[in-house]
Amino acid sequence: MSTNTHVILLPLVFVSVFLNAIHVSSKQNEGLLLSCGLADGVANDTDGRKWESDAKYLSGGSKSITSRASYQDPSLQAEVPYMTARIFTSETTYKLPTKPNQHYWLRLHFYPSTYDSQNPSDAYFSVTSNGITLLSNFSAYVTCQALSQAYIAKEYSLAPSNSDSLSVTFKPSDKHNGAYAFVNGIELIPVPELFNESAVLVGFSDQTIVANTSNLETMFRLNVGGQYISPINDSGLSRTWYDDTPYIFGAAIGITSEAKNVKVDYKMPEYVAPPDVYSTSRSMGVEKNVNKNFNLTWIFQVDANFTYLVRLHFCDYRSDKVNQVVFSILLNNQTAEATADVIAWSGGKAVPVYKDYAVYVKDGPGDETLQVDLRTNEETKPEFLDAFLNGVEVFKMNDTSGNLAGPNPQPSAMLVKAEEQLKSFQQAESPNKAKVIGTAAGGAAGFAVVAALCIAVYHRKKRVPGADSHTSSWLPLYGNSHTSGNKSTISGKSNGSSHVSAMAQGLSRHFSLAEILHATKKFDESNVIGVGGFGKVYKGVIDDGTKVAIKRSNPSSEQGVNEFQTEIEMLSKLRHKHLVSLIGFCEEGEEMCLVYDYMAKGTLREHLYKGSKTQLSWKQRLEICIGAARGLHYLHTGAKYTIIHRDVKTTNILLDENWVAKVSDFGLSKTGPDLNQGHVSTVVKGSFGYLDPEYFRRQQLTEKSDVYSFGVVLFEVLCARPALNPNLAKEQVSLADWALQCKRKGTLEDIIDPQLKGKINPESMIKFADAAEKCLSDHGLDRPSMNDLLWNLEFALNLQENTEGSSHSSRREESEFEEISLSNQDQRAMHLSKLSLGGEDEMSKESSDSSGAIFSQIVNPKGR
Repeated sequence: MSTNTHVILLPLVFVSVFLNAIHVSSKQNEGLLLSCGLADGVANDTDGRKWESDAKYLSGGSKSITSRASYQDPSLQAEVPYMTARIFTSETTYKLPTKPNQHYWLRLHFYPSTYDSQNPSDAYFSVTSNGITLLSNFSAYVTCQALSQAYIAKEYSLAPSNSDSLSVTFKPSDKHNGAYAFVNGIELIPVPELFNESAVLVGFSDQTIVANTSNLETMFRLNVGGQYISPINDSGLSRTWYDDTPYIFGAAIGITSEAKNVKVDYKMPEYVAPPDVYSTSRSMGVEKNVNKNFNLTWIFQVDANFTYLVRLHFCDYRSDKVNQVVFSILLNNQTAEATADVIAWSGGKAVPVYKDYAVYVKDGPGDETLQVDLRTNEETKPEFLDAFLNGVEVFKMNDTSGNLAGPNPQPSAMLVKAEEQLKSFQQAESPNKAKVIGTAAGGAAGFAVVAALCIAVYHRKKRVPGADSHTSSWLPLYGNSHTSGNKSTISGKSNGSSHVSAMAQGLSRHFSLAEILHATKKFDESNVIGVGGFGKVYKGVIDDGTKVAIKRSNPSSEQGVNEFQTEIEMLSKLRHKHLVSLIGFCEEGEEMCLVYDYMAKGTLREHLYKGSKTQLSWKQRLEICIGAARGLHYLHTGAKYTIIHRDVKTTNILLDENWVAKVSDFGLSKTGPDLNQGHVSTVVKGSFGYLDPEYFRRQQLTEKSDVYSFGVVLFEVLCARPALNPNLAKEQVSLADWALQCKRKGTLEDIIDPQLKGKINPESMIKFADAAEKCLSDHGLDRPSMNDLLWNLEFALNLQENTEGSSHSSRREESEFEEISLSNQDQRAMHLSKLSLGGEDEMSKESSDSSGAIFSQIVNPKGR
C-alpha cells in the first residue's frame, strides 16, 4: 500500500493557529486550549485566545520533560502553542474533563524541531484516545519533511461517551531505538451535532451509515469556487476552509461565481457552514455543447482500507425553479446521485443544503484516491446543462478495530536523490579546494543538485485514476544547508575585534547591550514582531519613547557576521525616504543587534494574501510599488557605485504608519561596478520565485537582476498570490511564468486579485502589466531601468486617478451574481515562497572563478 496518503492534505489540515471562539446556542465556549510545555499561567495566540499550561492534566506518576524549540521557523506566525513542547520517553496519558454525551473536536499540534538534545527524526509514537487509535508509529518530522511543512495539526471528531473525562495517551514507538513522543498543543472543543444524517454507502444503495456514533478525522475542508476562510470568519465553529483549486483534476476547471445582492437563506443551523461557502461556487459554465463533454472533477489523496464520509455543500443562488439545473454526482466513478436538483432539495433560491455520502476506498494500485465528479444530466431535460458545487468536506471514519491511523508519507524519490547529492557535494567541499571544485567534480555535483532542485520546484505530478502514486505531490528540496565557514564566523566574534569598519561605526550609533536589553525588556518574547534566518526581530523603545525594530542575531543562524557587517556598511552610507533607516547597532560579547526605524504596517506581503485584515486598494498598491521602485532606483544610481539589492521580494518591502514603502534587508546586497562596466561575477543568492534566470545561469549580477525580481513583485501585487505555489498545475507553479502566459493569451484579468475585480481602470492595469512583463524579459538588456519603470508606474497611477468609471462589467451583469477568478494561494506555498539561497559564506570572496561553488548553499526551510 502506498504511504503518501492522507497527509497530502496538510495545507488543508489546518496550517494556521486554530479557533477563535465556539458559539453553541449563542453561548461562547472556547473549550480547553493547552500549550504543552508552557510554564504556569496563560499565553495568548495571535487571535487573542488564552492557552493554559498542560501540566495539571497529566495523569499521576507520568514522566515527561518540557522544552523550548531551538528555532522558530518563519512560517510560524505565533509562538503559541508551537514553540514549547512536552516530551515523553514513556507512555503518558492526559485526562481532559468532558461532559457526558457531548461531541468534541480534538486537535493535536506538532512542530518537529530540536528540543534540548532530542533529535526530531527520533520522534516516532502513537496516540490513542478512549480506545481509538488516532496515530500509529507517527513521525511529524518525516511528514513535514515530505511535504515541506514546518508544522502540522490533526483534527478529530470524537463520538460522545458517558464519561466525564477523555484520555489521550502518547506512547513512544517500540520499532525505533531512542524513540520519544511529543506534542506542542492540544485543543478539546465541544461542538454541536454535525453528523446525525444518514449517508448512503455508494455502490451499495441498500446500505446507509450514520456517522454520529463514529470517530472521524478531518481530511479536507474546501470552499469550492471561493477564497480561504479563516477560523474567525467561520460560522461559530472556528473551522478553516481552503481554496479548492489545487484539487481540481485536468484543465476543465469550469468557472467560479459569487452571489451578488443575494442573501443566503438558512433553513438549517448556520453552524453547518458559513455564508461565505454558500455564496461562492464553481460551475461548468454557460456553453451547453461544451458541458456535455466534460466533468468537473476533484481528486483527493487518502488512505486505503477506510470508509470516508463526503459532505457536499450546495446553494443555488441563480435558479429558482425545479428542473432548471439537474446533474449527476459520482464518487470514485460510482453514481452517488443520478439526478441532483438543488432547488428540489432546498425548496427555494439561495437556500443552502448539504448531502452526505459514504464511500469505501480499497487497497490496490491507484486506489488511494477519492474522486468527486459532477456531470450534466440530459435525461430530465433541464433548462440548463450545468453542474455546480459550493463546498466539500471529507472525513475518515474509524475502521472496525477502532483505528484512524494511516502510514507516514514517504519523501519523493526525487527529493531523496537530491538530498543525497547535496550531502555528497557538501562533503566534497572545503575552503582550500573551492576553486578546484568550480572546474571539476564539484561543478558536476553542483549541477546535479541544482537540476534536481529545479525539477522539484517546477514539476508537479498529476494523479490520474488507476495510477500508482508513491509520492505526495510536488515536493521542494528540504534540508539544512551548510557552509564551509567555521562556527566562529557564524555565531559571533572569533576574537575581540569588531566586524564593522571604522567609517561605518562613525556613521551609525553604537548601542550598548544594556540599552538594547532595556529597549526590548530583556528580549521579552511578547515583543517579537518577526523572525528570519538572521534571527528574531523585536519591537523596542529607545531614548524619549522612539519606537524601533531590533534585529537580534541567532547564534545558531547560518546568516551571521557577514550579513551583519554588510547591512551596517550599506545602510550607514544610505539615506533615502524609501529605504529603511539603520539607526545603529550593538556588538557586545556574543550579541549582534541591528536597530532600525519601526515600520508600523509590517511587510507588503502580509497585506496581499487571503485572510489579510487590510485590503489594499489599487491606488494604494500602485503608490507602494512606486515607493519601492524609487528606493531601488536610488540604490542603482544614487551613489558612486551601483548597489544591487539581490533579494527584492514582498517581505523585504516594509510599510510605515502612513503606508510609505521602504526597501529593507541589505544582508545580501552587493556593491556593483560603475554602470559602464557591466556586471559583477558572484555566487547566486536570492529567493526562489524572484531569482533572475540570467543571473542564475551565468552568475553575472547586474542591476537588471533587481528589475527582474521587482517584476515578480508587481505581478504578486496584481494577483495576490505567491511567487511560487506548489499546489498548482505545473505551468502555474511559477507566478512569473504563469502571469506572462496569461498576459500573452489575453487572460490576465482572470488571475488578478478578486478584491480588485471591477475596481481597476483597464488602461491602468494594461500599463502596469506591460511594465511588469518587460521586467521579466529573459535577457537583462531587454528589461527597463528602474527609472523607466518608475515612469510607467506613475503613468499607471495617473490613469487610475484621472479616469472615472473604471469598474469592469460582469459578463452577466444583469443577473444576481458575478463571475470571478480566484487567486491561487495556500499556507504551504506562503512558507515555500520564503525559501532563499544564500548565507554568510560566499566561497573564496565570490571571485569570478568561483562558478563551480555557486550552489554551496542550497535552499533550506529557514529562509531569510
